Amino acid sequence: MHRPNILLMVVDQLRYDCVGFARRYPVRTPNLDRLAARSTWFSHAFTPIPTCCPARQSFLTGQRPEALGTLWNYDLGSKIPSLGRDVWTWSKSLSASGYATGYVGKWHVSDRLDPTDFGFGTYVSEAEYDEFRAARYPDEVFHAGYFGEDDPQPLEDARTHWLADRAIDRMKGLSTGSRPWLLRLDLTEPHLPCRPAAPFSGLFGPGDVPQWASFGETFENKPYIQRQQLFNWRIETFDWSDWAPIVARYYNIIAQVDDAVGRMLSALSALGHDDDTVVIFTSDHGDMCGAHRMLDKHYVLYDDVVHVPLIVHMPGQQRGATTDAFVSNMLDLAPTLAALGGGDVPAHLHGTSLLPLLSGDPSFVPRADIVSTYNGQQFGLYSQRMLRERRWKYVWNATDVDELYDLEADPAELRNLIADPGVQGVVERMRRRLHAELKLAGDSLVDNPWLTDQMLGPGRKLASEQGGPTALPATHEAPG
Repeated sequence: MHRPNILLMVVDQLRYDCVGFARRYPVRTPNLDRLAARSTWFSHAFTPIPTCCPARQSFLTGQRPEALGTLWNYDLGSKIPSLGRDVWTWSKSLSASGYATGYVGKWHVSDRLDPTDFGFGTYVSEAEYDEFRAARYPDEVFHAGYFGEDDPQPLEDARTHWLADRAIDRMKGLSTGSRPWLLRLDLTEPHLPCRPAAPFSGLFGPGDVPQWASFGETFENKPYIQRQQLFNWRIETFDWSDWAPIVARYYNIIAQVDDAVGRMLSALSALGHDDDTVVIFTSDHGDMCGAHRMLDKHYVLYDDVVHVPLIVHMPGQQRGATTDAFVSNMLDLAPTLAALGGGDVPAHLHGTSLLPLLSGDPSFVPRADIVSTYNGQQFGLYSQRMLRERRWKYVWNATDVDELYDLEADPAELRNLIADPGVQGVVERMRRRLHAELKLAGDSLVDNPWLTDQMLGPGRKLASEQGGPTALPATHEAPG
């Protein structure tokens, strides 16, 4: 098998519905749209966890964060280990098989180790950009915090384009050798705070962005912590007039990201590598950005944060294709990348290689559903587990009311049906299916007999009593 070059581009907090090719909202992403039109577009790709560090750790290792023990961002005061050097990663596999490799941009995988400890030959970090920016603009001060503001400096000095230019330089260097190469570019954008530079800062104004379909959220029959999130961010009084400028900046920084991606693709073409390079584009997770009246991504497993874009272009592919197969982007790309490099795919990985799907292999069996999880972050720990099917989404909230959404009738996920007598068969079936998937992945949450009993046993949550006390499991002693 000919081993292709691999250009991998990962961004941070880009919603699925905020790529133009998704045809949901009027975001402008012409370069991504052109790439998607000649690639495979995954319409049902989901992150394994909508939090930066564990998602990126899952990506490198092909394992769920609950199996790794790396549950949330290590740099926000949570005492949990970051990824260690001894773990298997596809990047080490590619390096060992002869690939020349480089990494540019956001890391956020380990507080002690960098990409060169995991098989990448060279590394240009975000810290180097920060040093450049501080030296060039020593008096620069931003005032709007997480809500964002325009970047007054030239586009060439914006982080998106500075990192893309470094990645292009690295691509040129890799292309001079005889070995196949892998280049990974990770952009922090469009992660808040959004600070678009001209000309993108003027692309959309507050009057140009439609209200999110879920903005009418009332939090009725929803977990308490969702409403609490508004108070955590001091946004409990925001109406759409407050959110529209924030969403406009999100649109604008996405367009700026798209322009940086366009530069990468143009450079690839200029180097003559269009026909021998796999190009992959995805995001670690999405962003609420005012959807359900919330900011950022915590305490929720709405599609706004778990549904992500995924584009894969194979060498020689001329015509685009769309697949609606359920894909766990970070988990499935790990074995895919290992297989592309000709290496062995370890049996312990939680994902499945996408190469059979991409090649049209009729033996490929798509998933019937997808799992995503959440474990808490800077505002406290809070365990959630999601099982999503075509029509139904079930969210197990171990310490609060569960959630069930009919995605056909309620795609904005506004009406929690968990207590509806007519859907209790769906609830029971999805609980059992979710429990089986969590056990298979080594999720310690369901190794706890009390919580397994809450899901499946005599002490399970009754739909009519959601949010209230559950019966004491008869098979366990009460804590002393």
